[in-house]
Amino acid sequence: MNPEPAPDHATRAARATRADHLARLVEEFRTLPADSDRKREIIAELDGDAAAQPFLVSVVADAGEYDLARTEAATVLRLWPPAEPELRHRAGRALLAALNDPEEDLVRQYAAMALGPYASDDPAVTEALIAAGGSEEDPLVQACARSALEEAGLA
Repeated sequence: MNPEPAPDHATRAARATRADHLARLVEEFRTLPADSDRKREIIAELDGDAAAQPFLVSVVADAGEYDLARTEAATVLRLWPPAEPELRHRAGRALLAALNDPEEDLVRQYAAMALGPYASDDPAVTEALIAAGGSEEDPLVQACARSALEEAGLA
C-alpha cells in the first residue's frame, strides 16, 4: 500500500494562501458594523470552502449576528454540509437553534431549508422539522421545513 505523497511546495503554498485569505475575510467580517451588507458578501465568498465551515457555523449560531449574514451562512451550510462528523453535528445544532429563534422569521426560514442534509444524522433535527412543518407555524417556515424533510427523504 502506497502512502499519500507529501504535498509539494506549490500545494503547501496554495493552502497557505487560502488560509491567509480566509483569515483576512473572517477578520474583516468581525470588524464590520453589525448590519453591514459586506458581511453577507463575505459569507458568499466562502461558498464551498471547507476550511470556512467552522466560521459559518459560528455565524449561524450567533443570534445577535446580522440576519442576512446568518441566512447566507445557512445557505452555504445547506449546499456544503461538513464532512467531518463533529462539525456536521455542530452545524446541524446551530441551524436547529436558528430554527427555534422566535425573533427571526427570515433566519428561521433559511435554517429550516438548510436542515435537510442534517435530518438523517440527528433525530432532534428530524423532530424539529416535523414540528416546524405543523399548522402552528409561520407558513413560510412550514413550507421550508416540509421541503427539507422531502430533501432528506423523510416526508
